[in-house]
Amino acid sequence: MTNQVAVTGLGCISALGPDVAAFWAGLSAGRSGIQALEFEGAEELHVKIGGQIKRFDASAHFSPAKLPFLDPFAQFALVAAREATKDAGLTAAELAGPRTAVILGTGIGGISTLTDAFRARFALGKRRIDAATIPKAMPNAATSHVAMEFGVNGPAFAICSACSSANHAMGLALGMVRSGMVDRAITGGTEANLNLANVNAWEALKVLTPDACRPFSRGRNGMSLGDGAGIVILERMDFARTRGAKIYAEMAGSGASSDAGDLLRPDPKGAGLAMRQALADGGLAPEDIDYINAHGTGTLLNDPVETAAIRLVFGGHADKLAVSSTKSMHGHALGAAGALEMVATVLALKHQVAPPTANWLERDPKCDLDYVPNEARAMPIRAAMSNSFAFGGLNAVLTVKRAG
Repeated sequence: MTNQVAVTGLGCISALGPDVAAFWAGLSAGRSGIQALEFEGAEELHVKIGGQIKRFDASAHFSPAKLPFLDPFAQFALVAAREATKDAGLTAAELAGPRTAVILGTGIGGISTLTDAFRARFALGKRRIDAATIPKAMPNAATSHVAMEFGVNGPAFAICSACSSANHAMGLALGMVRSGMVDRAITGGTEANLNLANVNAWEALKVLTPDACRPFSRGRNGMSLGDGAGIVILERMDFARTRGAKIYAEMAGSGASSDAGDLLRPDPKGAGLAMRQALADGGLAPEDIDYINAHGTGTLLNDPVETAAIRLVFGGHADKLAVSSTKSMHGHALGAAGALEMVATVLALKHQVAPPTANWLERDPKCDLDYVPNEARAMPIRAAMSNSFAFGGLNAVLTVKRAG
């Protein structure tokens, strides 16, 4: 490796609250932010729960001149990026210019804007659609707004690979910083997908739970969608130490693979390949990992496949791992899921506490690992892994470890 890469800043907004402190307080308490949905038409849905960000006042964060050009997914990204850059203690001069990158993932981009436009045209019969529709809805809009806010002239682009988007984005950012292409990166993911049309579409796939998301548990019956954004600041370790930055962890390795099989049905071999790559890239052995933040959607199919993949990679050490799914508390935020989960994983490393899998009822014979049921666990965590596995068979895995 040319350079070690430090995590020096964290930011997020989620169903658990408006910032990192609220996020960790909810996770460590095992509290779920998945509640009754509140938007126009929610009463028409069969599934009426989700990880919605409530009481978010966009006007408190953005000027009247800027707000008309910001879809909620871009708003969330900016709020989280502001928190993360402040947390990192980076100056405006350090962030600006060509030595910073902005790489963000999103699974679905500005779907709220598109839904509003289609409703205006086809339901309300309006002949003119808002001129800001395209720049608000494009998947790179959040990336561009973050780059503009901080004056970033370096590489800036969006990654769209469904539920693996954020992990793919952070993995690419890691490579850029490690190689010396840039000195730092603002990276993660963002999503605002909770509206009538999108939830209705997910209902059609029959993968949403109507009552509670309980990953890996017997009696699980689906996932809960969520909104939010997670941002991490990655920085060359030597630069971070020279400026006396707070260092949460070392971003150790990344892995990415394709099942090249089924569009919807995951393959443990593909997931396992990405996990092995992330270990090797980070110079880690399976026995070095103490905690895995699992993809853990809570669906009947995905959880046993992920369990099988973990056993495939870790062998006998799998029984010593703490494995949990924080989606049980913040919901499945699609392209932002991996970013929220990376914030959770870094905080687990910092606090030496594995967050729980909420709503867990009892053991499923097909899910036979230690899923940290219902209560957070204080434990030594030397290194950790975060998994993201997407529709289309696209897998992205990251490893982090304590900074030496």
